Amino acid sequence: MDSINLAVIYYSATGTNYQMAHSAAEAGQAAGAAVRLLKVPELAPASAIAGNPAWQAHVEATKHISAATVEDIEWADALIFCAPTRFGNMAGQMKQFLDTMGGPWAAGKTVNKVVSAATSAQNPHGGQEAAILSLYTSMYHWGAIVVAPGYTDPVVFGAGGNPYGTSVSALRDGTIAEAAVLAVQHQARRVVTVAKWLKAGQRA
Repeated sequence: MDSINLAVIYYSATGTNYQMAHSAAEAGQAAGAAVRLLKVPELAPASAIAGNPAWQAHVEATKHISAATVEDIEWADALIFCAPTRFGNMAGQMKQFLDTMGGPWAAGKTVNKVVSAATSAQNPHGGQEAAILSLYTSMYHWGAIVVAPGYTDPVVFGAGGNPYGTSVSALRDGTIAEAAVLAVQHQARRVVTVAKWLKAGQRA
């Protein structure tokens, strides 16, 4: 069976999407993938971050995590994106990162990447489904292959039943419920499995 390179790329202010990305990365690695856990660059001014103790603490706690680059996109066979909802869309930091990928897109380097996404909002009806779908719109332009969790495992229902990708209501301390951990781990395993199928088929 072919080995899979999985890039888990996230944006997180206070830790919710970092927790989802970290859980997805662990599951991907356990499923046999080579994994890179990466963050996108922060766009908010330092003054805004400093004015929110939880935000500042998370920035300090994750300084060791590398920023995603074009090379990471090209390296990956599969990609999982985790980013919070902003007015029913993906967070601006994630959108800005995707907007810098014109070079690899034009060179055909994004074609047939297996991709999936997860998100959070302050409440269950804060635009989670719309945010994930907004990210998938970019992926269709990439020529990527979207692999949503659907209802492929009961853990999806345990986390709220979002078939497009794991979504959670953000907690103040940046943690996520165990049900969400199980759901995003299943989502990561599914991404790795489908990426293996695709890579094996391409080789054949």
